[in-house]
Amino acid sequence: MEFSNTIVFFIILVSLLLLGSAAAQSSFRPSALALSVSKDASTNQYLTHLRQRTPFVPITLAVDLGSRHMWVNCESNYISSSYRAPYCNSARCRIAGPNTACGGTCNAPQGPGCNNNTCSAFPSNPFIQVTTSGEVGEDVISLASIEGSHAGPPVSVQNFLFICGSSPVQPGLAAGATGIIGLGRSPIGLPLQLAAAFSFPRTFAVCLPSSTSQQQPGLIVFGNTPFNVIPGLTVSNLLTYTPLFINPVSTAPVSSVGEQSVEYFIGVRSISVGAHPIPINNTLLTIDRSGNGGTKISTVDRFTVLHPSIYRALTSAFISEAQSRNISRVVPGISPFDVCFHTARGSRLIPNINLELNGANRPIWTITGTNSMVQVNENVSCLGFVEAGEYGVTSIIIGGLQIEDTLLEFDIARSRLGFSNSLIGHGTTCSNHNFTSPY
Repeated sequence: MEFSNTIVFFIILVSLLLLGSAAAQSSFRPSALALSVSKDASTNQYLTHLRQRTPFVPITLAVDLGSRHMWVNCESNYISSSYRAPYCNSARCRIAGPNTACGGTCNAPQGPGCNNNTCSAFPSNPFIQVTTSGEVGEDVISLASIEGSHAGPPVSVQNFLFICGSSPVQPGLAAGATGIIGLGRSPIGLPLQLAAAFSFPRTFAVCLPSSTSQQQPGLIVFGNTPFNVIPGLTVSNLLTYTPLFINPVSTAPVSSVGEQSVEYFIGVRSISVGAHPIPINNTLLTIDRSGNGGTKISTVDRFTVLHPSIYRALTSAFISEAQSRNISRVVPGISPFDVCFHTARGSRLIPNINLELNGANRPIWTITGTNSMVQVNENVSCLGFVEAGEYGVTSIIIGGLQIEDTLLEFDIARSRLGFSNSLIGHGTTCSNHNFTSPY
């Protein structure tokens, strides 16, 4: 189902509450805000940086497109004179969502993450599948504004709601990261809190880098502003749109009965390799009443994860198409990949994978070799798709590799996704911009 009027009303109501309490620190009203995002060479996690606390401390967070909130390890030297923990059953606590509870009494010295009669929530680390209990907290954050193609003055948001987590949930994050920033369409996800604080449209754009160089980051932009890259290309003009859908069943590790997912789902109608459609059980492409099936986009999964039957159909078609183009296969594959070839990932001989999506004129998301293949050594590249495990719920999870150097615009207000296809085909990348983060 698409966004309902009830959900839109609820988002507007929560936005009004957040607008009053998470206000900008100064009278300066930016048109958009931005975070730089880098790719960690060791883990391939996407990382971003902002400032938090009083006095400000720079923090590094892993990016989770589908998480409902931001969490930080408060046991890692969290000191701030502006930290507050909303009281249990308060309006601020209720904004944090249905999965909160009264925290009771803390027997350790009181401080961030340990206060009496506050509300607790459940920070999760999807990289190691660990969920713990944490305290709902408020503190100031600061990030850069964006003016045209350049960084503008930094701005602050007071009373930003997040989850004060603990050390057991941090392992598995990239070196230097002390938490996760959630971009899900939750009232306390970063996009909706910023939209409420600055009266932005409920829209944000993600452009992930393919390079692991710290000097070549991508961008996450909040608000409605043209996305420009060198050489003077307004990538926003390249966007094609497809509807966003709501999964009626939460996909979070901890959820309440009747809670909907905050992740971003789209509708795939068919998949083809080259010009040849692959056979798919169409019931797998829609979300059923139990929340199974459908297609979502993830920054946590490194590669696209497919239901076993879709995976077998795709790999079989890809092998046949590659052989027809005289691309020799490497057998066996190289873990974790089953399908590998003697070719470079950027070769024009590599077949395109086309996703036919829902929407006007049935838009096509084309995945070229630079987004479908992984260069595992000098002479061999492998198809960067993996088979879902036994307990997979979502039929297609479009992973990080497949969305690198592609502009994705998540228009929450209008329930649609804009996508550009690979910018490499336009002679540029997500890293080719003039924005320099002050952090």
